[in-house]
Amino acid sequence: MEPTLKILPDISGEIAGRSLDEWNAAYVKVENYFHALRIRNKPLLGQLVLRVLERAQRRAPKEPSRSATEIAAEEMDRIVTDWFGDVLQTSPIGSEQTLSTRGRLALLLADMPGKWQDQFLRPGPWPQEFVESMRDSFFRAGPDFQLSKMTPRQLDLGAISTLTKFGSLPYVRMALAWGFFALLLVAIFWLTHGGFEVVKNQFQLLLEWFK
Repeated sequence: MEPTLKILPDISGEIAGRSLDEWNAAYVKVENYFHALRIRNKPLLGQLVLRVLERAQRRAPKEPSRSATEIAAEEMDRIVTDWFGDVLQTSPIGSEQTLSTRGRLALLLADMPGKWQDQFLRPGPWPQEFVESMRDSFFRAGPDFQLSKMTPRQLDLGAISTLTKFGSLPYVRMALAWGFFALLLVAIFWLTHGGFEVVKNQFQLLLEWFK
């Protein structure tokens, strides 16, 4: 039987050799992990977090160089992975990472949060329907599993696409285009600031010369 979780610091102000702040951070870490698995039952969530921290507190005095959060994260993953092994009848030895990853995905595929939340991390026996759903989801969540596969479609931007293609022209053509545009602006400015009168007078002189 595991010891009860210590919630009050000793005379040194620590719990199992760690500060209260460290254990608070560990609590948040474990709670967020279970939130990610969509555990929304508050009493169940509290029990699961305390269960992990109890095991972490047992280890903490023996591993003074490691933080409470690090130890709690390891114990959390170990508890969940061992439970996956029991439900799926798969040994976690040598395949901890694979079992942990595919097991968590199987939980979501089997809709554990919606249908079987009360079975999570409970010792067996479990309802046969739950076991079969978990095992089927586990095999579906194999290495070839893909969450989605979508073929991107090109957007029709109409006239905007024509303008955006202008930027892909070679640098020489781009420079010529901007040069022509600049000359056009200069010509417009000249004509609207007296240049038109100069052209008109020169044209009239030319006509008189032909006469």
